[in-house]
Amino acid sequence: MTTSSKNEVWKVFKRLLGYLKPLKAVLFFAVLGLTMYAVVDATFIAVIKPFIDEGFGGQASQATSAAGGALGNVDLGMSDGFESDNKVLMMAPIVVIVLFSLRGLANFLSTYCVAYMSARVILDMRQEVFEHYLKLPVSYIDSENTGNLISRVTYDTEQIARASGSALITIVRDSISVIGMIGIMFYFSWKLSLVILIVGPAIGLVISVVSRRFRKVSKNIQAAMGGVTAATEQMIKGHKNVLSFGGQETEAERFAKVNAQNRYQTMKLATAQAISQPLVMIIGSFAIAFVLYAASIDSMKAELTAGTFATILGAMLAMLQPIKNLTRVNAEFQRGIAACTTVFELLDTHPEEDNGKLEVDRVKGELAFNHVDFSYPGQDKLALNSIDFTVKQGQTIALVGRSGSGKSTIASLVTRFYSGLQAGEITLDGANIDDYKLTSLRRQVALVSQQVTLFNDSIANNIAYAYPGEASREQIIQAATLAHAMEFIEPLPLGLDTQIGENGVMLSGGQRQRIAIARAILRNSPVLILDEATSALDTESEKAIQHGLDNLRQNRTSIVIAHRLSTIESADQILVVEQGQIVERGTHVSLLEKQGVYYKLYQMQFGS
Repeated sequence: MTTSSKNEVWKVFKRLLGYLKPLKAVLFFAVLGLTMYAVVDATFIAVIKPFIDEGFGGQASQATSAAGGALGNVDLGMSDGFESDNKVLMMAPIVVIVLFSLRGLANFLSTYCVAYMSARVILDMRQEVFEHYLKLPVSYIDSENTGNLISRVTYDTEQIARASGSALITIVRDSISVIGMIGIMFYFSWKLSLVILIVGPAIGLVISVVSRRFRKVSKNIQAAMGGVTAATEQMIKGHKNVLSFGGQETEAERFAKVNAQNRYQTMKLATAQAISQPLVMIIGSFAIAFVLYAASIDSMKAELTAGTFATILGAMLAMLQPIKNLTRVNAEFQRGIAACTTVFELLDTHPEEDNGKLEVDRVKGELAFNHVDFSYPGQDKLALNSIDFTVKQGQTIALVGRSGSGKSTIASLVTRFYSGLQAGEITLDGANIDDYKLTSLRRQVALVSQQVTLFNDSIANNIAYAYPGEASREQIIQAATLAHAMEFIEPLPLGLDTQIGENGVMLSGGQRQRIAIARAILRNSPVLILDEATSALDTESEKAIQHGLDNLRQNRTSIVIAHRLSTIESADQILVVEQGQIVERGTHVSLLEKQGVYYKLYQMQFGS
């Protein structure tokens, strides 16, 4: 492993430990339990020597002495010796029960504390990632795969929990077990234990090489999981379209590809793991073989008792499982580190720029675009080219033109969903919108777009969504009435308390749009943006709602984006946008008289 790679792992791990700072007491008890567990195991191996040498070995030697004493008619105090041996053997069951009781207590303490820490790390990290999404610029969300974004919150944080959970158990407990066993071996016979100095580095080299492989494959698994999530989400969102077009086979094949890719990456990880564990075991077997061979040498036999040999052999055998666990958990640990790296990269992504300091309760609503040039991040072509217009307080300006001409981009710049103009400035009440604090700026604007977003909640809560303070029932009813939404709400069994399902799946497109309009009415902001706000309404509903929108636009600055020209005939000014430029401007009547682009659009919709 390279030095830079080690440094990277350490930096990531150190940052992960920061999430455990509020849990110092729990971490202490977890480590205490894990240490106690490992010490008990080492103690059990250590007491093998006296049990054998003083229990069984003592009896054998004393039996021989007893025979010699009988022949020589000499009393050697055999009864005292046998009593001593029996005491040692009688103590053995008690020692075993005490040790294993302590082991069980230590296991409970460590397991519970580690589980508590893991759950808390998942809770804190998921919350942090979710809240960071809320601060990221729209451009970042637009450029990312939705499945990957969801995978960060679900799959990646779960992998991190494993690194801080099961990996912690194994690393602390089994590391102490290995150290304890090595200590016992050197204490009883340093000559036999020298083999560890040869075997240890070899095992360390294997783990180091495999670690790099684990981390690389783990990152690929994360990407594959994002693909699985994305494919599933697309199918669920477009379920009706899939069924109506008979696309079941297409979707099944698409999912099979990403699913197979995920399996392939998982098997690569399993292969590396399957190779590394037996390799460590084989290296360990050489150490055991050496001890067995050395014990057969006459000079070593003279130094060893049966208890010493059994203890050293037992310690070596007891070490194999912890070493195997450490090799196996390395895969989990590296997956956690890879997931940490991905999540921390996301958390390090800069949130929306908000350098503004201007805060106002309510603006008058005079909006101006002064020769604005704008291009989307990563694109050279201008999406808007020298856009210049002013909307006075209480006026309505309409933007018309073909799809992709730049109308919605103009609306997005008002709320600073995108920033970084190439030229010009946008002002609100004479102040550059970049000078406003984002929260203050967006509080001045109510947006109703063609893509209505509703939440899996009641109609009343959807209308009152993010309302500052608490909206009264009367305010909600008034807003719904103005939006002509009460016409379909009142006949419902639970009325305003009706649950509408995810994104309002229980409602028609027109009903969803009326709830969105009611939400904007309730917000009562001085600037109103209607982006195809009536696109999903039938003619009758559109006429009814138009009256409500006319009332809503009173004393408000309104930007109306529309394909249906009938909805904007009363606008104070109409701008015709083509390829990011304003090609015509005027009132409905004056533009028809020009017989230019607007006239042609009108003719296409209404004929002569």
